[in-house]
Amino acid sequence: MLDIETMGNQSYSSILSIGAVQFDLETGEIGKKFYTTVSLDSCLQTGLIINGSALEWWMKQNEQAKKDLFSGEKLHIASALYELSSFIEDISPKPIVWGNSARFDCGILTDAYNKLSLKTPWDFRDERCVRTLVSFNPSIKLSEKMVGNYHNPIDDCIYQIGYCSKIWNSCIK
Repeated sequence: MLDIETMGNQSYSSILSIGAVQFDLETGEIGKKFYTTVSLDSCLQTGLIINGSALEWWMKQNEQAKKDLFSGEKLHIASALYELSSFIEDISPKPIVWGNSARFDCGILTDAYNKLSLKTPWDFRDERCVRTLVSFNPSIKLSEKMVGNYHNPIDDCIYQIGYCSKIWNSCIK
């Protein structure tokens, strides 16, 4: 499961943080985790963009989410993507990646890889969409409780894994 926090909701948006969590869709079991925050300046230097409405949106979010994203050491976007690639490649030679939606998380990450002329560590055919899965049984997501902090990529991934696994099992049984 991938989750990113960004400065926009369109192609080539700047990335503030990246989270990824290995999981088993059938059991919901959590495996290895990856998390990093990204230098906004490095995103801008790379040619990624900021959307004004996203900046306004971030100003209204909870203090912990803002503190996590805007304080402390940050990786250059290239280093963050190299580390994400290493994490994914260590897990599987042919990973299936999930995003909420595939075009947002997977797409914006792919845009960043492309801007830096780096190879995306998954094949576009292996992208999966959380929102599509949710559409099969939306009541399960509505009843799932969030644990942790909204807009923390690891917490968001774990939350999404929880309801995705339950929805998956409701569909195959």
